[in-house]
Amino acid sequence: MDDPFDKGADAGSGSILRQPKAVWATAGASVVAFMGIGLVDPILPSIAKGLDATAGQVSLLFTSYFLITAIAMLVTGFVSSRIGGKKTLLLGLALVVVFAGLAGTSGSVGELVGFRAGWGLGNALFVSTALAVIVGAAAGGSAAAILLYESALGLGMACGPLLGALLGNQSWRYPFFGTAFLMAIGFLCITVFLKEQPKPAQKTSLLDPLKALGHGGLASAAASSFFYNYTFFTVLAFTPFVLNMTPYKSGAVFFAWGVLLAVFSVFVAPRLQARFGSLKVLGGSLVLLAADVLVLGYGSHTTAIVCTILSGAFIGVNNTVYTELALGVSDAPRPVASAGYNFVRWFAAAAAPFFAPKIEGWSNIHIPFVVAAITAALGALVVLVRRNALTHEAEELEPRHATEDSVAVFAN
Repeated sequence: MDDPFDKGADAGSGSILRQPKAVWATAGASVVAFMGIGLVDPILPSIAKGLDATAGQVSLLFTSYFLITAIAMLVTGFVSSRIGGKKTLLLGLALVVVFAGLAGTSGSVGELVGFRAGWGLGNALFVSTALAVIVGAAAGGSAAAILLYESALGLGMACGPLLGALLGNQSWRYPFFGTAFLMAIGFLCITVFLKEQPKPAQKTSLLDPLKALGHGGLASAAASSFFYNYTFFTVLAFTPFVLNMTPYKSGAVFFAWGVLLAVFSVFVAPRLQARFGSLKVLGGSLVLLAADVLVLGYGSHTTAIVCTILSGAFIGVNNTVYTELALGVSDAPRPVASAGYNFVRWFAAAAAPFFAPKIEGWSNIHIPFVVAAITAALGALVVLVRRNALTHEAEELEPRHATEDSVAVFAN
C-alpha cells in the first residue's frame, strides 16, 4: 500500500474545496473530535461547583481521557487493519456519542470521569483513522487532503474551548450533549457518504508500536516529548483554575491559545526549521515554553492570561517538530512509529492533570508551574544529550514533511 504522506507528485493538482461528500463528512466529524480535547477547559470550575468536587477531582477528566487514549494507541492500528477504515470510524463515533451523552447526565464526578474515559477510547479510534480515510477518498492528491485535515485540526483545537464556553455558560452539562449531537450527525453523514476503504495489505499487531520504540532515535523523541507533554497539559488542564474566570472569558482565552497553536504549528514551525534546523528550533522553543509557564505561575492575573495565550505558539512549534522527528527518525512504518511515540507521550497528558492539583495541595499554587517549567527544560535536555540519535532525522527529512507530519501526531 502506498504511503499517503509520500505522494509529492500529485501535490497541488486539485483544490481543497473540490472534494467528495465523503471527505467533507469525515473532515467535519474530525473538527468535532478535536473540539473534544479542549471542550471542558472553560467549564472545569463550573463542573467542580456543580458536582461539589475539588479541582483535583475535576482534572481527572483529562487523566482518564488521555490514559485510555495512550493505551488505545496499541489497539487502533490492530482494529483498523482488520475491520477497515469506515467501520473503525463508525465504531469510534458511536462510542463518543454514547459516552459524551452519558457524561452530560453524570450525577457525580466519578461517573463523569468514567464516561470521559469511554469518550477517549472512541476519540482515539476515530482520530487515528480519519486522516488515512480522508487521504484515500480525497480528490486532488494527498496535499489537498492533508491541508483539509490540518484545517479541521486547527479549527477543532481553537473552537473546542469556545463551544464549551458558549454552551457551558448555561449549564456545564450542555457541552457534552452538544458534542454527542454533533457526533451523531457525523455518524449519519459518514454512514451515508463514505464507502469502505481498502484494508492494508499487512495487518498491524498489538506489539508493533512497542517494538518500534526499540529504536534509539524514536525512543529519544518519545522521552523528550513525554516531559514536554507534562508541561503542555499542565497549561491546558490546571490553568483554568488559576485564571478562575467565567466560561465566556476562559473560552476566549483558550480560543486565542488554540489559534496561535494552529498558526504556529502549520505555518511558522516549518519556516523556522528551514532557517535554523529542527533541533535548534525544538530546544529553543522548549526553553521559551519553560520560561513562559514560570512567569505564568508567578505573574499577575493579566500576566497569566497573556502567558497562557502565548504558550499556544510554543506548543504549536513543538508539536510540529516532535512529530516530524518521531515519524522520520526510525525505519518503522509511519503509523507504527506514530503509535509507539503517542503511546509514551499521552501518558504524560494523563499524569499532568492528576499531579498538578496534588502538588498545589502539598505546596502552593505556584509550584505546579515550577514543575512544568522543569519538565519542559528536561525535554530540551534530552534533545541536547541525544542529539546524535536525532541528527539524521533533523538533517535528512525534507522540509515538506514538516507540514504533513504536524497532522499525524493527532492522527495516530
